[in-house]
Amino acid sequence: MTVKIMYTTSEANEMLGNGTALAVDVRDAKDYAQGHIPGAVSLPEMFTTLSMTSAEGLQELQDIFVPLFRKAGIRKDQKVLVYEDSLSTRYGGSCRGYFQLSMLGHKNVGVIAGGLGQWKKDGLPVSTETPAVTPSDFTADIQMHMLATKDDVLASLENPGIKLLDNRDEDEWLGHSSSPYGRDFAPRKGRIPGACWIEWYKFMKPSEDIQHFKSPAQVRAICAQAGLYQKDEIIIYCFKGSRASNTYIALKEAGFEDVRNYYGSWNEWSRDPELPIHEGILAE
Repeated sequence: MTVKIMYTTSEANEMLGNGTALAVDVRDAKDYAQGHIPGAVSLPEMFTTLSMTSAEGLQELQDIFVPLFRKAGIRKDQKVLVYEDSLSTRYGGSCRGYFQLSMLGHKNVGVIAGGLGQWKKDGLPVSTETPAVTPSDFTADIQMHMLATKDDVLASLENPGIKLLDNRDEDEWLGHSSSPYGRDFAPRKGRIPGACWIEWYKFMKPSEDIQHFKSPAQVRAICAQAGLYQKDEIIIYCFKGSRASNTYIALKEAGFEDVRNYYGSWNEWSRDPELPIHEGILAE
C-alpha cells in the first residue's frame, strides 16, 4: 500500500490558501527572513537538533519540540506542510520535519515537493512578513512503529529477517568521514555490521537545482538491486535521522510498509563504545 506524503506546489497552494494547512519552513532563520511561503512559520530546530533514542533522549525530544510546536501554532486538526529550499539542500531537512511531527503524534503531515525552489519556479508568491500565530495545545504521542531505537538496531543484528539500510553519503559509508559535519565530528568511522548501502541521492532525479523523488517503480528497482523488497522489514539509518527520513518517505510512497527510521543513527551509535561497528576503509 502506498501513502501520499509529497504534495505539489499547486496542491499546497490550494490548501494553504483555504486555511486547511499550515506551512512550516525548516531553513535557517535568516533564509526565512529573506523570503518564505506566505503564512509559513519558521522552525529551523527541526533540522538542527541532534537526538538520541534512549528513553531519556525521547523525553528530551518531546521537551524541546512540544513547546516549539505550541508556540508555532501547530494543531493536530490542521494539515502541516513542511518545506526547505529543495528536497536535498539541507540533507533532507523537510523530510526530517515530516518525520519529527509524525513521530510525535501529528497524523496529517506532508512535504512540499521541490520546496521553495519549485514554489518560486511556479510563479507563486513569497513573503517577508512574519505571520501572527495563535499558540496551540499540541501534545506528544510518540509513534514507536515509525521509530527504531538503538536497542532495536542492536537486536536486529541477530535477526536476519530485518534489513538494515545505510543511506549516508559515500565518504561516510566508505569510512573516510564520520559525518556531514566533518570527518572527525563523531568518535568512530565505519558502518553498522550487516548493513547494505544505497546513497540517499539515488532515490532522487538528477538535477542541479530542484530535486524530486524518482517514480515508485524506480525506487522499488533501486531497492531490489540491494536486495530490499516491499515485503521486507527495513530499518534506515544515516547520521542523525535526516537523510534517513528522506529515504523513509521515498520507500513509503513506493509501497514499502514495514519501514522504520533509526533516528539516533550514526551520531548515537558511534558514541557508544560498547556497540559493534564494521571499521576500516572500503574500496571505492
